[in-house]
Amino acid sequence: MTWPDGRVERFGTGEAPEEAIHITDDSAVKALATRPVLALGECYMDGTLVVPDDQLYDVLAMLVRNQRMGGMPAWFNAYQSTRMAARRFVQRNDALRARKNVAHHYDISDDLYRLFLDEDMQYSCAYFARPEMTLEQAQEAKKAHIARKLRIEPGMRVLDIGCGWGGMAMTLARDFGAQVTGVTLSQNQHATATKRAEAAGLSDRVKFELRDYRKVQDNFDRIVSVGMLEHVGLPHYGDYFDKVCDLLDPDGVALIHTIGNVEAPSPTNPWLEKYIFPGGYVPSMTDLMPAVERSGLYTQDIEILRGHYGPTLHHWHLRFEENIDKVRAMYDERFVRMFRFYLVACEMAFEEQWQAVFQFQLGRKQYAVPKTRDYLYGPAEQPAMRAAE
Repeated sequence: MTWPDGRVERFGTGEAPEEAIHITDDSAVKALATRPVLALGECYMDGTLVVPDDQLYDVLAMLVRNQRMGGMPAWFNAYQSTRMAARRFVQRNDALRARKNVAHHYDISDDLYRLFLDEDMQYSCAYFARPEMTLEQAQEAKKAHIARKLRIEPGMRVLDIGCGWGGMAMTLARDFGAQVTGVTLSQNQHATATKRAEAAGLSDRVKFELRDYRKVQDNFDRIVSVGMLEHVGLPHYGDYFDKVCDLLDPDGVALIHTIGNVEAPSPTNPWLEKYIFPGGYVPSMTDLMPAVERSGLYTQDIEILRGHYGPTLHHWHLRFEENIDKVRAMYDERFVRMFRFYLVACEMAFEEQWQAVFQFQLGRKQYAVPKTRDYLYGPAEQPAMRAAE
C-alpha cells in the first residue's frame, strides 16, 4: 500500500519493535557500549545482535529518533567532533585510492545488482512522479527529468561522469541522438556498459572509458553526473567543479545529481565507510557551494528531491529479499546480513534523517537554460523519442 503522502509502506512502522532483540555474546555488549554506531552493524553482521528481519527498520528508526532527541554521552559527541575534524584527511581520494574504493563496492558482482535493481540497472535515486509508479517507471522518469534539464539536441557531445552500467548514456544516445562518452573507475561496470551498448547497436554513438574524470580532456556540450559526487571526497570538490567548468562548452549545461545532507555537515557513518562506501561522503550545501562559486560555473538551478530515495531503497530491499536464496548461493550469511543492513539503514536515513537528493544545474552562462521551470513540467510532447522520429 501507499501512505497518503506518497510513501511506500515498508517492513516496519518505525515504532518500537514488537519482538525482543537478542544479544548472543558478551563481547557485543562491550562493543555496543564503546563504539555504538560501528558496532551496531558489525554485531548484526556477525549474528551476535539478533533482530527479526521484518523489524530491522523499526530498531534503526527508534535508535536514530532517540539520538536526535539529544542526551548522548560526552565521549560520543567528542568522538563525532574528532571524526568531523578528520574528514579532509580521511577522504583524500587520489586516483589510486579512488579506483580501489570503487572496486570495493561496484566490482563485487554484476549478478548481485541485477537481483534488486531495475532492468536498466539504475543504481541511484528514482523519481516517483506518481506514488503508484513501479521501480522501472520511476527510474525512467528520473532519466527523463534529467534529460529535460540538460536540454539535449541531436548531435550534441555529452560526458557522463561516473556512468555506472551505462543506462543514462545509452538513453541519451538512443532517445536524443547524442554522442556520449561515459567514464567509470569500475572494471565490471565498464565491461558491462560496453557490452550493453554493442547489444543495443549504439556503439557508434556511445563509448565507455575506464578513466578517472580528472584525466578527461576535450570539450562537451553537456555534462551529466548521477550518483558520483558522493565518491569524490571533501578535499576534491574544488577539483571536481573546476574540471566540470573546464570541460563544459561556453554555452553548455551540466546536471549534477547527488545525495545531499540538508542540515549542517556531519561525518560519514563509520559502518558505511568501512563496509560499503570507503571514501564516501554525503555533502551539505555548505560543503559544495564554495567550490561551485569558485569554479566559474553559473548556478542556474538547484532542486531538492525529497521523498524519492526512501521508496527507491525500499523497492531494492524488497527485491533483495525476494531473491534471498540466490544471494545466499553467491555469498555467505555474513555478507547477506551486511547487505540487508545497508539497504535498510539507508532507507531509514532518508526517511528518518535529514537526507535528500540535490540536482545542480550548472553552466558558464546565465541564459544557457530558460528563465523558468515551465519547460520541465509543461504538456510538451514526450522529448525522449524525438531523435528517433
